[in-house]
Amino acid sequence: MAAEVKVPRLGQGMESGTIIKWLKSEGDDVAKGEPLYELDTDKVTQEVEAEAAGVLLKIAVSEGEVPVGTTIAFIGEKGESVPDVSGNGKVSAPAKEEPEPETEIPAEPEPEAHEPEPVQRKEGERVKASPLARRIARERGVDLAAIAGTGPEGRVIAEDVERAVSRPAAPAAVPAGEVESVALTSIRKTIARRLSQAWTVPVFQLQVSADMERADAVVAGARELYPDVRVSVTDLLTKVCASALARHPEVNVSFADEALLRHSNANVGIAVAAPQGLVVPVVKGAERLSLPEIARVRADLVDRARNQKLKAEDMEGGTFTISNLGMFGVESFTAVLNPPQAAILAVGATEDRPVARDGEVVVRPTMTMTLTVDHRAVDGAPAADFLRTVKAMLELPGLAL
Repeated sequence: MAAEVKVPRLGQGMESGTIIKWLKSEGDDVAKGEPLYELDTDKVTQEVEAEAAGVLLKIAVSEGEVPVGTTIAFIGEKGESVPDVSGNGKVSAPAKEEPEPETEIPAEPEPEAHEPEPVQRKEGERVKASPLARRIARERGVDLAAIAGTGPEGRVIAEDVERAVSRPAAPAAVPAGEVESVALTSIRKTIARRLSQAWTVPVFQLQVSADMERADAVVAGARELYPDVRVSVTDLLTKVCASALARHPEVNVSFADEALLRHSNANVGIAVAAPQGLVVPVVKGAERLSLPEIARVRADLVDRARNQKLKAEDMEGGTFTISNLGMFGVESFTAVLNPPQAAILAVGATEDRPVARDGEVVVRPTMTMTLTVDHRAVDGAPAADFLRTVKAMLELPGLAL
């Protein structure tokens, strides 16, 4: 019997995914574990591997958003029959033959393609919609009852809501060639949604500058000792922040509606500018890793992020985030919180700056850091104490290493 290919749940809370493209065609041989298609979720775009070997007998859903668990294809022996499926991947029972009508009724002409009409629902009837569609509608102030659902059994999916939101009320006349419309990817939509969510959190910022002479020396020495991996300032920052979080567990928390979740491990997320948008892969258990180990993990995550090879688990479980824009020459900036995490550290460039030392003005390599904190989860004093520890560990890296 042919094996059904179903949309997997790639992460906690995932309710649907968008099929981008198939890497195999109908009739192709498929090996178990071989990449079969690309699936775009609200976190990553990743290749999904085949769970069975055989021939790709039928692709039931070629592209578009589909709920988790939907049958989208069949793999089996060559020539094997497969069940009938609807366009949304729902397996149907064989249709019963209807008797031919005695009188032939003229067929009505097919209507021209147009936007789906709003579904006529009975008063008080609950609107069928995916959790993602409900969240977007709630955030955008859209009435789900007025949206035509294109999902299974008229279910409203995220694309339906986005289409309703983006539909212009009265399109303005714009000269051709002056405006390019670029469709938002699922990740870009998620970035917009999460940043809007973060903007509602009551936060405060703290800023310090650190003398980076010894930190830079440690990074340079590590590069000589471990030539197979390029240790960076971000790697040292990851180790320092993880060590500081271990000393200040009150900062290593997540805010939940009814509780603060205190984490035993320092799972440090690193903001990466990837082709598909900003992603935050996580170095898990960074407090237990050495500097070269962190560098290897970070290099692998960044490489896969830029080649769109990250998996959902690579971005889960973060308890703290570092955003480093120093390589762009940015002196200092404020990063947007990454909920439900309680804090994010924005790191600027290391520059030679005049500073006072022992009553004299000297030039020192200096870096400015800005900590953004969720005030619901962490108060000012413990946040300041944490940032003071980060500064001390950068100026005396042996405290962290």
